Amino acid sequence: MRVLLIGANGYLGRFVADRLLADPAVQLTALGRGDDADVRFDLATGSPGALTRFLDAVHPGVVVNCAGATRGGARELIRHNTVAVSTVCEALRRSGCGARLVQIGCAAEYGPSQPGSSTAEDAVPRPGGPYGVSKLAATELVLGSGLDAVVLRVFSPAGPGTPAGSPLGRLAEAMRRAMQSGDGELKLGGLGVQRDFIDVRDIARAVHAASLSAAQGVINIGSGRAVRLRDAAAVLARVAGYGGSLHELDGPPGHVRPPIGHPRPEPDHTGPVAYPYPDGCGSWQQADVRTARDRLGWRPRINLEESLADIWMEAACRI
Repeated sequence: MRVLLIGANGYLGRFVADRLLADPAVQLTALGRGDDADVRFDLATGSPGALTRFLDAVHPGVVVNCAGATRGGARELIRHNTVAVSTVCEALRRSGCGARLVQIGCAAEYGPSQPGSSTAEDAVPRPGGPYGVSKLAATELVLGSGLDAVVLRVFSPAGPGTPAGSPLGRLAEAMRRAMQSGDGELKLGGLGVQRDFIDVRDIARAVHAASLSAAQGVINIGSGRAVRLRDAAAVLARVAGYGGSLHELDGPPGHVRPPIGHPRPEPDHTGPVAYPYPDGCGSWQQADVRTARDRLGWRPRINLEESLADIWMEAACRI
């Protein structure tokens, strides 16, 4: 099976490449903007015609698109997340290769969810920021393209390679600095949010499964369990061997949090909070992953503690 992987050098793309290369039946070609790609091509500026000619030459059976931008202004996000996908779809329509498209979407397309709920694929998307809007527009392009295509809506990636600017990456870096300086107290903000974390290696397994399947439409990829960031911080402290106190800085006005790791006197779902979250997803996200199980035969295998241990191992190497 010939697979064209777009964005092989990105956070998700590197693990998808490793997973596909481990399959002896896969012949992989990497397309991207970097010098180490097999073929250099910028989807945001390249023409569909040029990409069509390449598709006709390589004749892949599957195209996996892991490329995109997570940061930047609205214009940049639209260029890299929406215009780029439009180029891929148009090139595939023009090409005679008949390739299947596996597009990596994002849970930010859904926007905020009701605390305690699991979001299924038929939920009405209401993205709360430009990133989610740009990814939702890309999904709509794929679904309306008429191609043999599936969109994997990935929830919150975790595990090795986690970017330092992500919530878990920031937690690990703050803990590393506290341990390096001998601080017995670590004060952290933004820990009230609850997210569905899924290991990047499990995401790569889902991409591999989607490449081999006939499933179409949108499929959620997550763990099916929301975890409060303050609880993830407590697990990370245990994994790291950090013996100091962890204190949460944020919360509704007038509310005092107990030290992280101590029992919470209030119930988990206390209703809306009075402060925003920068990813536009509100205080809660949890995936309904039954479709991935039923249509891809996929289930997550790696628990959050293992993901956090790998994140910490990389952070500790910087001490």
